[in-house]
Amino acid sequence: MEKEKIKKQQSGGNQESKQLIKTKERKPHNKLKLVGNIFITLIVVAIIIAAYVLINWGVEKLEIQDVDFTADKIYSITQPTKDKLANLNKDVTITLINMRVYTSVVDLANQYANLNEHIKVEQIDDISARPDLESKYSLTSNDSVILFASNGKDKIVETYDLVTYDSTTNATIDKTEEAFTNAILDVTVEDRPKIYFLEGHSKYTKTNLASLQTAIGEEANDVENIDILANTKMPEDCDVLVISTLSKDLTDLERDEIIKYIKNGGEILLLQDPGVTISKDYNLPNFQKVLDEYGISIEKGIILETDAQKMIQGAPNFIINDVTLNSSITKNAGMNISACFINAGAINFEKPEKMEELGVDVEYLTASTSNAFYRTNLNVISATKTDSDQDLSSSTTGAIVTKKINDEKESKLVVFSNAVFATDTKIQVANGYYIYAIDLYNNKDILLNSISYLTEREDNITIRKNVEVTTYTVTEQQHRIILTIIF
Repeated sequence: MEKEKIKKQQSGGNQESKQLIKTKERKPHNKLKLVGNIFITLIVVAIIIAAYVLINWGVEKLEIQDVDFTADKIYSITQPTKDKLANLNKDVTITLINMRVYTSVVDLANQYANLNEHIKVEQIDDISARPDLESKYSLTSNDSVILFASNGKDKIVETYDLVTYDSTTNATIDKTEEAFTNAILDVTVEDRPKIYFLEGHSKYTKTNLASLQTAIGEEANDVENIDILANTKMPEDCDVLVISTLSKDLTDLERDEIIKYIKNGGEILLLQDPGVTISKDYNLPNFQKVLDEYGISIEKGIILETDAQKMIQGAPNFIINDVTLNSSITKNAGMNISACFINAGAINFEKPEKMEELGVDVEYLTASTSNAFYRTNLNVISATKTDSDQDLSSSTTGAIVTKKINDEKESKLVVFSNAVFATDTKIQVANGYYIYAIDLYNNKDILLNSISYLTEREDNITIRKNVEVTTYTVTEQQHRIILTIIF
């Protein structure tokens, strides 16, 4: 028994020894296999990198156009730009000076060249090779600029012109396409329309209207402020007179000059808040005589909404009005657009027979819903209708009024019973987060389209590209749905 036990122990020991020998024999083989795998992996990675570099080099040499997969096509030229430049028949040269590192800008410039045969792109990486440009524009080797030139007219666009920064929302907004298109229009448009903002009586200063004035100017218009009283007359080159809410009445001289301007076929954009938001004793008889030329007046109360789909959450005085589809200021947009009016009034019109006598036709643009009501006592803070409020059956908040002067002449007025929506008034949409009133919904597009309509530039009636971060400005109904989903 003991011998058998010893044999088993010896046999077991021999097996363990053999297993140990096998394990030792395998180790060198596994190391070689691991080194081989690493070597193969490195070769594959090197091949991938080489292929990547080669493909990119080939694409760059062949100048193959990039494909934009973003939902909003933020790296592609938009349809509005294509429409604006469709009839461009003047040669334009886009010269990119020290812009090689700005690859997206270079790509966009080439897209413009592909868009219209009259647009050419030139790249200069060493400005010293072009002493004529270096001297004319005082450029150095460190300057990165874009030069647009056509028929002796030119415009320099700096890199900082390609973006803007909103200090209230902390959003960086890309304006490259806007800057390119407007620069091309600047050097090719023969006669830039002259837009004058009436000052001296307005409730809103140039600071309040800064975004609107800048946006109008960027669309190949010349923008100035005019004090009729100081100048004693309306400027003869005025294409559109913009009147925003007056805080005091016009003088007799100003009234007469504006009426004379109307009878000469002048065009007006009127942004008028209801008087009750300014003073309970608000009364402007001279200004009303100007409005009488078109047969209109603005109610003194404000519109409050009860329709959850037509108001921003928790704010019945922030009413959302859709612009009539295919109206004169939306027909090229290809989509529904909406305005967000803040403390808006209602536009009243004379009776049909009086309007006919005045030679006036009306195109309705925006209106409140039949669920809205009217409040004249702003001391009432209730968000719901009270006994002092008035019923409302859809009141007009925006319209185009055309007055026939004679067989050859007419005067057009685009009027909105609100001015706040056109200003840089800060609207709080979250804790510590603000947005300008003009940037709510399609407010800016509606205003710019109104100017384009009044200056007879229908190719400019559109929806403009927006690459800013989307803000949370939903309707009351949308807000409830979102909260329900979260719950």
